[in-house]
Amino acid sequence: MKKSAPWVILLLAVLLVSAVFMYWSGTVIDLDGDRIDGPAGALLGALFAGGGLLFAGFVMVVVGLVLAVVFAGVGVLLLGGLALGAFALAAAISPLLLPLLVPLAIIWFFVSRSRKQRALREQAV
Repeated sequence: MKKSAPWVILLLAVLLVSAVFMYWSGTVIDLDGDRIDGPAGALLGALFAGGGLLFAGFVMVVVGLVLAVVFAGVGVLLLGGLALGAFALAAAISPLLLPLLVPLAIIWFFVSRSRKQRALREQAV
């Protein structure tokens, strides 16, 4: 497929060019009141259409880059706001959690004390 793809693309391009120059009677370009038809009209029509497509592609890339920058900035602000909100919520709830933290601190104290005593006994032996 990789070897035949360039040949298929070339064949399609040749067919497109031949269709433009062989069946030119349907293409008419009007520039400032001057009517251009025939092969020159077909060629100008293809040129203007291709140029318009290239310009539209360029505009879409620029708009995509601008939106990526804008939404990235909005995302940073959103994450900052969420972090600030989480901190405010934790600060508001922490006095209510104090009765739960006191027994946890006592258990932690006894567990760490027993670990220290066990470590001291293992070093002495």
